[in-house]
Amino acid sequence: MRFASLPGVFLLALVALFVLPSTAVFWTDWLWFIEAGYLPVFEKSIRAQVLTFSGSALAAFLFVYGNLRIARASFRQPQLVLGSTVDGRPVIVESRRIDNLALYGSLVIAFMTGVSMAGDWLTFLQFAYGVPFGQVDPIFGRDVSFYVFRFPVWDELQARMFMLALLSLVGSFGVYLISGNVVLENRWGFAMWPRVEFHSRVRLHLALLVSLLLLLLAFGTWLDGPRMLLTDSGVFFGAGYADIHARLPFIRVKLVILIAAAVMAALHAVMSKRWLLPSGLALYVLTVLAGGLYAGFLQRFIVTPNEQIKEQPFIVHNIAATRKAFGVNDVVESELSGDAELTRDSITRNRETIDNVRLWDHQPLLQTFGQLQEIRTYYDFVQVDNDRYVIDGRYRQVMLSARELNIESLPNPTWVNERLTFTHGYGVTLGPVNEVTPEGAPVLFIKDLPPVSSVDLRVDEPSIYYGELSSDYALVGSDEPEFHYPQGDDNVMTVYKGAGGVPVGGFFRRLAFAARFQATNLLVTAQITPDSRVLFHRRIDERVRTIAPFLKYDQDPYLVINDGRLFWMQDGYTTTRNYPYSTPTPGRRSGSLENVNYVRNSVKVVTDAYNGTTVFYM
Repeated sequence: MRFASLPGVFLLALVALFVLPSTAVFWTDWLWFIEAGYLPVFEKSIRAQVLTFSGSALAAFLFVYGNLRIARASFRQPQLVLGSTVDGRPVIVESRRIDNLALYGSLVIAFMTGVSMAGDWLTFLQFAYGVPFGQVDPIFGRDVSFYVFRFPVWDELQARMFMLALLSLVGSFGVYLISGNVVLENRWGFAMWPRVEFHSRVRLHLALLVSLLLLLLAFGTWLDGPRMLLTDSGVFFGAGYADIHARLPFIRVKLVILIAAAVMAALHAVMSKRWLLPSGLALYVLTVLAGGLYAGFLQRFIVTPNEQIKEQPFIVHNIAATRKAFGVNDVVESELSGDAELTRDSITRNRETIDNVRLWDHQPLLQTFGQLQEIRTYYDFVQVDNDRYVIDGRYRQVMLSARELNIESLPNPTWVNERLTFTHGYGVTLGPVNEVTPEGAPVLFIKDLPPVSSVDLRVDEPSIYYGELSSDYALVGSDEPEFHYPQGDDNVMTVYKGAGGVPVGGFFRRLAFAARFQATNLLVTAQITPDSRVLFHRRIDERVRTIAPFLKYDQDPYLVINDGRLFWMQDGYTTTRNYPYSTPTPGRRSGSLENVNYVRNSVKVVTDAYNGTTVFYM
């Protein structure tokens, strides 16, 4: 009984370790997207992942298991004798064990395929919703949308299908070998491999799988043509002279040979001519070798000595595509002689510009803001931003920085302090870009706690619940008053009155949040009520990426003041790495504008620093 209960205990442990936490994260994310107002985005992403996983996993299972069942049907006996041991005892394998191995192996392959494909759910959504660019590549004349939306999906499907076909071929061959329907005769020829004898039904099955493999290889070879326009040729990005005049013709030859070899493999199933398939494969290998040698010869002896002439048309393609992809193809060039003189009239006509010439550098000013205005050790200024406002009737360029809370610097970092009491930063420091005090310090229009303004630019709601340092969750609306700001030796307390956050609700919601944040205190504390709210995804860059993962974002959100409230603004970009002939930006990081060769500043994202309301403007 004790051993019989082990599978049940293992199943319970699996549920406790993986299923429940994943369910908690999913449910709380669902609640968060409702609060953020972007539930349709979340639902679409979940549907895409579920459909991609289930569709690919089901197709993989049916294909692999179906082939193994076809192979399994070749024998009916309940037991198989697979030779004998050293002492002469027969090695017997029950057929049901092979059945189980085929079933569980197919399930594992299907699961791995589904997980891998589901990870590319965004690629499949782009495939489904992609629209034409209205621009074509200079070699094949295809619309750019083929490379951006279609090519990645075809490439992914080709690789997955080829692997499934190969696994099915190997698995089926193994089943046939075990059952005795494939015989390896111990006769060695010049090729130094054993002669393989097939039954006719077995030959048909395996030959069709080989034919499918060759067709998939042919499809991958066809994709190598457009792939050349998306790779670095050395001197520039995209296909060069040797690619177009050597590699591309041989790609077409290989394509014809592979299709012919696939036909030969299918014919091999019904004909006894053994030379058909090996001849086709040998011709393919020779073509690959000849193509590589010819391309290398052409590059070394034709292109390299005359590179500027031979590569010129392709460099022109590269420059034109790069300009289009980065939106700078309509730039108007003007020559400046440098002979113009600065006159009083020029200064008068550009007085607004002269009056806003920046004197302060960001990094030294950030340090100065910290020395003068952090006031407490648990406040930090993360960065200094530039902005422009009409102040006292004048258009002024200013530099400002948010005073954010850094919970890692709290003097007494208890759970209550970190999650219930110290929940938000407070206020901004703002000054003109070109003014200094007699002591050499920056002039400050807005300063201190609470914020005091010496101009008509005001901050009525200085609380910062969402910012660049707000990486952890916070609980508001609890029975524990929140720290607002220090006032001398005393602390001013407050209660959050905004609309941000997810209501804690009853026990099961508490349990879900406790599992998500690994915080048992959420379950046992008496200071949280059902009306308390959980604020999470509070860091600006994380928040916008959670809502719209299909965009890339500027790494520097900047603070603005509007109608007395604080807002964060961030630029969102539509990008790709698959614009033909366009040179990508350097770097390999995926979260920024590195390693992309098409960029459009398509979106401005605005986030309320108090409520967390996030709006995407196109």
